[in-house]
Amino acid sequence: MHSDPRSAYTERLEARRRAVAGHDQRHRTIGNLRLMVFIGAGVMAWLIWGRDAIGALWLGLPAAVFVCLIVAHERVLRARRAAGRAVAHYERALARLEGQWAGHGETGERFLDGSHPYAADLDLFGQASLFELLSTARTRMGEETLAHWLLESAEPAVLQARHEAIAELRPMLDLREDLAVLGEDVRTGVHPAELAAWGEGRRDALLESRLARAVALAMPCLVAVSAVLWGMEGWRDPFFAMLAAVALFIARYRRVVARVVEAVDQPAHDLALLEKVLARLEREQFTSARLMELRAALDVTGLPPSARIGKLNRLIEMLDSRDNPFMKVVGPLMLWTEQLAFAIEAWRTVSGTALRRWLAAVGEIEALCCLAAYAFEHPADVFPEFASDGACFEGDEMAHPLLDATRVVRNSVRLGGDLRVLIVSGSNMSGKSTLLRTVGINAVLAQAGGPVCARRLKLSRLALGASIRTMDSLQDGTSRFYAEIKRLHQIMELTAGPLAVLFLLDELLHGTNSHDRRIGAEAIVRGLVERGAMGLVTTHDLALAQVVEGLAPRAANVHFEDQFENGRMTFDYRLHAGVVEKSNALELMRSVGLEV
Repeated sequence: MHSDPRSAYTERLEARRRAVAGHDQRHRTIGNLRLMVFIGAGVMAWLIWGRDAIGALWLGLPAAVFVCLIVAHERVLRARRAAGRAVAHYERALARLEGQWAGHGETGERFLDGSHPYAADLDLFGQASLFELLSTARTRMGEETLAHWLLESAEPAVLQARHEAIAELRPMLDLREDLAVLGEDVRTGVHPAELAAWGEGRRDALLESRLARAVALAMPCLVAVSAVLWGMEGWRDPFFAMLAAVALFIARYRRVVARVVEAVDQPAHDLALLEKVLARLEREQFTSARLMELRAALDVTGLPPSARIGKLNRLIEMLDSRDNPFMKVVGPLMLWTEQLAFAIEAWRTVSGTALRRWLAAVGEIEALCCLAAYAFEHPADVFPEFASDGACFEGDEMAHPLLDATRVVRNSVRLGGDLRVLIVSGSNMSGKSTLLRTVGINAVLAQAGGPVCARRLKLSRLALGASIRTMDSLQDGTSRFYAEIKRLHQIMELTAGPLAVLFLLDELLHGTNSHDRRIGAEAIVRGLVERGAMGLVTTHDLALAQVVEGLAPRAANVHFEDQFENGRMTFDYRLHAGVVEKSNALELMRSVGLEV
């Protein structure tokens, strides 16, 4: 097993490309053979009917060979498609390593909630987001589980169990490849909450009657027998009597059948990929405690979950066949919809209550696989340590996981004990906002269970709140300043919860005048600290750096420096102690031609 992700992916990519080339060659060979067999069959037909040289039974030989070639050809094409999906899988993996992944994955924008205290500020969802980098899930369950982990912190014991599971999954490239190549290159449309709710829904007693189901099975047979008797013996009365009985049966069950069909129509579609994902996971055996629990959730007496989901999928496909013109005519005589309604309700009686457990297990295993792939691709990243002796955040040489690893500048941030606030000063573009996002996104990764982009990170369980990207709203009639103070109020309310708050405030209250900003900023920071919170506040207004004087020793100043030389501003992006000593704003304005 390779420890270097690039060499592992490259080796596998080349092997899958060779497999594609081999399948292409077999595809061409079988195509040529089919053509030759067809020509041979034509020659035989000429010998049979044109020359009367051989018997007609000889045509069975090329026909049998042709059928065998069709079957073999389909297998080759299926293998070719799977190999092609494997090639795409490893190309995407290498693109992630090369920083070319943005815009090519699942963005998770449907999980973005503007009222969430940090999701938008830390680029968790959307193009070039953390979710797009992490998510390799094939199912909605996997995507929803991963999104939930990014949005809500978990208990340290839960996170430790995830660490063990991720460590086990990290080298399992075969499992991740197998999941990636299942079915077509699309995600399943199953909506897990709706499907689970349908499975647990109330059954209708009318469709649980064994006698009614037996009658429904017998009536189409009797219709067919009566039709034969009419054709052979001229007895038409039994046929019309059976038609009347069928009509009465349909009328009796019309409403309940309609309810069953309507209830299952949306949640139980697009189950084919879920069936394949379950089948692959059922073959896997794990050793870490959490993965063993999840695998055990798929164990049931009798048919395994994949076979049961497959059966339900076939029933839904048969139900969809009612739109076929032939079935519109013949279906009522066969009680097609009624029999499928009976079968679907029977399926739900046996397996419906287990659906939620299966879906949750699939979702969690897929989410763990996403984090395991990230861990494999970032071997230098570490799992965080969790403190239980007071609120703290101690990050050594942290970097932002969405930035180019070859160019990123690492910084360390330590909060806890007496020190609760860092006031970060510096000019625009010096790295202040990036530092806040680096702290925040690593806190999110840590509390989701994944590795963090740092040499070391120790933290307590924290409630995270950020005001970095608050925007005005034309529709809601709110200014940026009003949106910011609403977010600040939301963060203040978080301090009433059971967890210590980690706040990240960028350019605090910069939408108002300097006098009000100075008073308001000090009051807000002091209020957060007195409520047990800790965090970082950035500013390019040096007056705000004086907030530290009233909060010492619970606050400290740090800054980013810049240099302006030869009409060009440069930054080292290194965090330094103290207040920034100079501003190059006027020089920068003059460099672009402004007369100041």
